[in-house]
Amino acid sequence: MRDPRSLYELNADVAVPAGLPLVAGLTGFADAGAAVAQTTEYLLATLDSTVVASFDADELLDYRARRPVILFEADHLADYTPPRLSLDLAVDELGQQFLLLTGYEPDFQWQRFSSAVLGLIEQFEVSSTTWINSIPMPVPHTRPIGVTVSGNRAELIEAMSIWRPTTQVPANALHLVEYRLQELDHPTSGFVLLVPHYLADAEYPSAAIAALEAISASTGRIFPTDALREQGRDFIARIDEQVSDNAELAKLVGTLEQRHDAYMEGTTLRSPLTDEDGELPSADEIAAELEKFLAFRRGSDDDTPRSV
Repeated sequence: MRDPRSLYELNADVAVPAGLPLVAGLTGFADAGAAVAQTTEYLLATLDSTVVASFDADELLDYRARRPVILFEADHLADYTPPRLSLDLAVDELGQQFLLLTGYEPDFQWQRFSSAVLGLIEQFEVSSTTWINSIPMPVPHTRPIGVTVSGNRAELIEAMSIWRPTTQVPANALHLVEYRLQELDHPTSGFVLLVPHYLADAEYPSAAIAALEAISASTGRIFPTDALREQGRDFIARIDEQVSDNAELAKLVGTLEQRHDAYMEGTTLRSPLTDEDGELPSADEIAAELEKFLAFRRGSDDDTPRSV
């Protein structure tokens, strides 16, 4: 393996205190409810931060699979924003520092990338590593977003992990980082947000709020969420309006509520996904009923603020 340190360029002007927690969220394969994208963009937009290390996109990114956007203005190319994967030194609402790894998930060289991240964690004597992910699940939007917690921090798993399956899942780059950190007994936790599957393709502000709450529980860092909560209230109100106007949709959401509540009360249900017979509620049914809502959401983007 080539030297992992050549994957990034350090900012020599930034002094990083030892012992800070690291928070990570990379966008790529799956991001239900745009939870990771909203959370990381929100943190970078609302907190003071300085780049500590910049990763080389030409080494890690498949440009043809995820093409950057370039601005064409009338008769010329006016602006180009290169893909960004960086480690930043950030400051929370109370002035507490932490490290923040954000950007695209690497398409290539996962082993080398994970070694690079582990090297930075060692170099800066990182105290703990927390990362976020999100997946679609047949759960209702009328209940708090649950999480599955992985890693080696038993206190977080015991307190917060509502679904603990044994299953095979498609990995992402941060799964590999977590796996390597566990081998080193480094305190690490991964939070997988369980997002209502019928809202997986929308920007769901409640998912970002849940992610920030999980990060706070893991790191002790405090983040401003007023803007996200306002957007979340507006978003939920629009969904509830659709549900109240459609008896079939209300019945389907009610079924999800019953299954969710029964599971949370400690019944013999195998998971929040299934009923007593192990059957999944129909994603096609509920997706069809919500097609009007999603179309309305897309149509209202021009006059509804998006998460930053």
